[in-house]
Amino acid sequence: MTDEPVRLDLRGLKCPLPVIKARKKMRSLEPGHRLEVETTDPLAVIDIPHFCNEDGHSLEKTEKLESSHRFLIRKGG
Repeated sequence: MTDEPVRLDLRGLKCPLPVIKARKKMRSLEPGHRLEVETTDPLAVIDIPHFCNEDGHSLEKTEKLESSHRFLIRKGG
């Protein structure tokens, strides 16, 4: 298993699209794989952690960038 995350650029999308697209992408990954999501939606700082908790994934990192947020999520099993 590679530990290199799959990247998903969701900049420009508004709630609820970042969570919908992240959830769809996570379904295609094997447990333990990681997804890196970047979004400009200000609600993502609430929605992404809630989505991880709801679906059993680990939110490993949240990073505030100049005009966006980046999240590193590990798929639960």
